[in-house]
This record gives sequence, structure tokens and C-alpha cells, in this order.
Amino acid sequence: MKTTPNISIIISTYNSVEWLKKTLWSYEFQTVSDFEIVIADDGSGEETKRCIEAFHERTKIPMIHVWQEDDGFQKSRILNKAILACNSDYILMSDGDCIAKSDFLEQHLKYREKDHFLSGGYFKLPLDISQQISREDIEKEHCFDIDWLKERGLKTSFKNTKLTAKGLTADLLNNITPTNASWNGHNASGWKKDILSVNGFDERMQYGGQDRELGERLINMGLKSKQIRYSALCLHLDHPRGYKTEETLTKNAAIRRNTRKKRYAYTYYGIKKGDDLE
Repeated sequence: MKTTPNISIIISTYNSVEWLKKTLWSYEFQTVSDFEIVIADDGSGEETKRCIEAFHERTKIPMIHVWQEDDGFQKSRILNKAILACNSDYILMSDGDCIAKSDFLEQHLKYREKDHFLSGGYFKLPLDISQQISREDIEKEHCFDIDWLKERGLKTSFKNTKLTAKGLTADLLNNITPTNASWNGHNASGWKKDILSVNGFDERMQYGGQDRELGERLINMGLKSKQIRYSALCLHLDHPRGYKTEETLTKNAAIRRNTRKKRYAYTYYGIKKGDDLE
């Protein structure tokens, strides 16, 4: 008999197989096992499909591959399709270039709360270190070890505290950080019913702030956001962003300003459209 997973993880991807492999490997070593992976694939080719199939064959992790035709950067659209495909009533969203720490899911489940969404953290790695990380480095968490990273050229910074903070220290830093507890596409979680209530992502938006805009509508609906950036951590692997344009950034910024100014909680350009709005 099929059971409902405790949490669904949506992982977005587009033709970035090597980074996707490392991302998927990290979910093999989680401290919890009752979860499913939903791949939100924005039009990748056959190589990505083979990568996902190969991973699925060698693990017991339930997986769903949601794919759409390549139509430029349409992450909002594929994420909305992935949301509908999730079987759990609680959803975590991350990207196919983010390696999850072994307690990543455990921390999201620990801190989840009614009428809240969670804002997790990420630690951005330079390209050369990103390329060096192997499956064994993920399994043994070398890539989260500050000494291992410094041996490979990581510079000293206060940001490195994300890698070393634990327990009460992490809780303290979560509470005093000036960083806004926003919905971040690389690491955020919330209840499926709440995401559906605001009609998911605004599909007018391409790259640049579409995740934050979703979080702003959730807050306008009455939800509170909780900061766990030092407790739930993923590593962000570096890569170029050819889809980033001034035109889309300007358009998205205008939509976000309107959402904040008019305190919109619902978008008419999301999961439900046209006749479905009745």
C-alpha cells in the first residue's frame, strides 16, 4: 500500500547533469528516509533524463520527473507543475546545483510549524572547488568541512560560520542575523496547502526574484517566516547564468513592488488560470 511521504523535495534543473548528480547523491545520505524527490525539469535533454533514471534505479528513494518543453527560462511554470505532483503535504524546494547536508531534511522537519514557512541557508562555493567534489566527499561530508575547503583554496570569511555553527550557536545566529527570512528557491519549505492558496509561482516571472515574490504573497496571506539559515544548509555549486537579463530583472522587480504595495496574496498568473479560476 502506498504511503504519503513525510516531505517532498522539489529540485529544479536544466541541462546541468554533473551538478544534478552531486545534488542527488546528497539525498542518499540524509538522516531521515521518509521523503520523495520531485525533479522540476525546465526542458533538459536526454542526458538529464538518463541521469535521473540511473539514479532512480540504484536507490529506493521515490522519484517523480516532471518535464516540460524547452521554452527559455520558465522555472516558475515547471515549479508549479512540480508542486501539483508532490504527494506530501509539506514541500521543500531546492535546486539541482545545491548539495544538501546530511541533516538538511531533518532540520526542515524539526522546525516546520503551522502558519509558517522556513527560510534555509546556502554556502556558495567557487567553481574550482565545486568541480573537485566527489560522491565520497559528499558521503563523508568533506565538502562541508571548513579545513577541507580551506586546503582547496577557500578564503577566510565570517560567512564560513555557516559551516561550523551547530546546536545552540546555530539557533542564536538564526535569531540575530539581519538577513530577511525570505522564500529562497535554493532552500525554503512550507505547507502545500499554503502554496496552493496563493496559487503558486507567478508565471510571468523569469529569472530574478520569483521565489521571493512567492514568499511575499505567503506573508501577505498571514503566514510568518522562520529563519533557519544556520541550521539547514546546502552548498551552492558555482556556474554561469546565461538566462540572467536586465529586461527580466526589471520586469520582475516591478511585479514584486506591486505585490508589496497592494499586498497581494494571490496571483492570477499561477497554477490556476482562466476557466480554472472559477
